[in-house]
Parts: sequence; structure tokens; C-alpha cells
Amino acid sequence: MPTEIIYKYLSNEASEQEIQTLFEWIDASEENKKQFITIKKTWALTGLAEGITADTTPVIKIKPKNKAAKYLQYAAAFLVLLGLGRIAYNFSQKTKSSKEIVLEFGNGQTEYITKNNQTNLVNDKGELIAKKLPGQIVYFGKTKNKEVVYNSLKVPYGKTFKLILSDGTIVSLNSGTTLRYPEQFSINGKRTVFLTGEAFFEVAKDKEHPFIVNSNQVDIEVLGTKFNVSAYPENPSVNSVLVEGSIQMYETENSSNAVLLKPNQMATWQNHSKKITTKSVDPSFYSAWTKGELTFKDTPFSTIIKIIQRSYDVEIINENSDLAKQTFTGTIKISESSVENILELLKRDTPFNYTMEQNKITITNIP
Repeated sequence: MPTEIIYKYLSNEASEQEIQTLFEWIDASEENKKQFITIKKTWALTGLAEGITADTTPVIKIKPKNKAAKYLQYAAAFLVLLGLGRIAYNFSQKTKSSKEIVLEFGNGQTEYITKNNQTNLVNDKGELIAKKLPGQIVYFGKTKNKEVVYNSLKVPYGKTFKLILSDGTIVSLNSGTTLRYPEQFSINGKRTVFLTGEAFFEVAKDKEHPFIVNSNQVDIEVLGTKFNVSAYPENPSVNSVLVEGSIQMYETENSSNAVLLKPNQMATWQNHSKKITTKSVDPSFYSAWTKGELTFKDTPFSTIIKIIQRSYDVEIINENSDLAKQTFTGTIKISESSVENILELLKRDTPFNYTMEQNKITITNIP
């Protein structure tokens, strides 16, 4: 393989035929793959790649087919998504049924929350308990009796939503999340909510009434703080990342099995071992979704698939063995990207085929 074609490819100047020829040559032998990687590293380190210096990981700049899209950079072990095109491929429109946000009241009644639906919510006595605004619900007051009525909010794949609870706590709900919470908190006792999925909490301070998030087999207790909790049912763990303040994670059935978190730490509960571990993290990676972004840091492609499925309301089946081994780092702006655009950019350096049938995507190897 002439090195000229490789350098044309690295500089994003190769034709489609030259790219195809290059990929076939790389797949022909392990020696070819090693040679390609060596040339790619040399190309990056000698400054041929725009904006790359010798102390950075070698990357390849790729321009997507859509000229409105920003460039994609791909490294030997990971991908840097710096911003994707403004292509609107709305899968959720194809699967409209059961894709609305659902509010379930304590009496069993349900209501669908649409984008511009702005109304008042009243209880059985006709008292105002909340206001529905575009993108959020705001609750009011506290109950004076011992009976606490719980509501549940279910956010489907492809959507996010915000709640302001009656104590002033702000809860941002990620896609595929259900939160069960008091319609009005009691003036006595703790403030307890139940989470399945992922949410970012900004807890109103109240020393007399600790705030507790129950997820799976653990409780997370706070007085007033900001933290993220991820507890999707398909994952064998619960992660909590502390942004500010302090929180304690403990096993619901054994409160002595506990850890106390400091800011910039993450606690992870393992369902099978019933152990809680902690480590230092950059909390911005775990709260970026509240700003409409997906962030990855050495993240396995299998995990990224789950995140994309929830964010774009699609089903992805990966049958590409090479892609399954990749890890990725980078950021995707959800509103400026589409699944189709992401796949087209990914396949430039990790060749694969894919088919789309409504909201189902199958990724396969190239024959």
C-alpha cells in the first residue's frame, strides 16, 4: 500500500475508492494494521494533524458527509466527538405510541405531559398542589397530616424532564427514568423519593428533614447538596456522584454498610457483592446530560450503545466484533446530532455496515 494514500486518508483528502482500498489492505494482515498505526502515530506527532501537539494522543480528523456537521476526531483506542451536524432524524416520531411523559397520581389516575401543556394540578379537595409548565412541574406546600400521597413520573427514552418538589428540591430526570415522590412532603419525618433510572438532584436544605433517594438496594441520604444518581435496571450497580455538599450511601437493609462521599467522588454499589466502593471523578462527565450533552471517557462501546438508545429512543444491535472492543472519549450534543449522523462518522475509521428499520438499528461486520 503506497504511503501516499494513507497520508491522503489521514488528511481527509482520499477518495471513497481510495478509502475502501485502504480498509481492505488494513484487514488483509496484522502486519498491515501495525504499519498503518505506526504511520498514523508518526503523522500526528509530526504536526501534520491540525491542532495536534506531540504530547497529545494521536487523532485523525474526519469531516462528515454533511457539511453542516463539525469534524470528528478518532484515535487508535477512542473517538473524540467534538460536535455533530444539525441533522434531524426523529426516530420517536416513528414510534409515537407510549412515548409521552406519564404522570401517575396517588389515586391511580394518569395524565400525559406534552411539550406545551400548561395547566394547574389540584388534589381531590380542589386544592392547588402544582403547576405544569413547559418541560417541568412545580409542586407546592407540605402536608400537615401523617398520610403522604405519592406521585410517579415516567420519562420515556428520547426525553428528559424537570421536577421542582414541594420542598424546593430540583430534580432533573434523564431518559428512561421513573421517579416516585410525595405530592407534598410531610412536616414530620424524612423526605424520601424512589428512583429507577438517572436523575440529578439539587436538594433544598432542611436539617430537620433529611432527603433520601432510594435506588435498588441502597439509600442515599443528604441534607442539602447537588449530586447525580444512575440506577438503570439493566445495570448491576448504582452510581452516585457528588458535586457539592455531602451524601451518605448505605445498604437499605443494613445501614452500617455505608460510605460518606466528599465532592468530586463517586460511590458505586454492586448488586451481587453488596459492596460499596468510592473513587475520585470529574463530576461534569456525569451531569453533562442535564445540559443536553452525552460525555464519554474511555467508555466501552457496549455502554455507549445503551446511552444512545435511551437518549434517541432507538434499539441498537451490535454484531461487529471490532467495534465491540473499542472504547471512546468525547462529547455529543444531543440536539445537534442524530443516530444516523453518528453512525456515518463512526464507520469512517471503524468500517461496518448497518441497517435501520424504523427505530431498530443493526450493526454488522463488512463482508
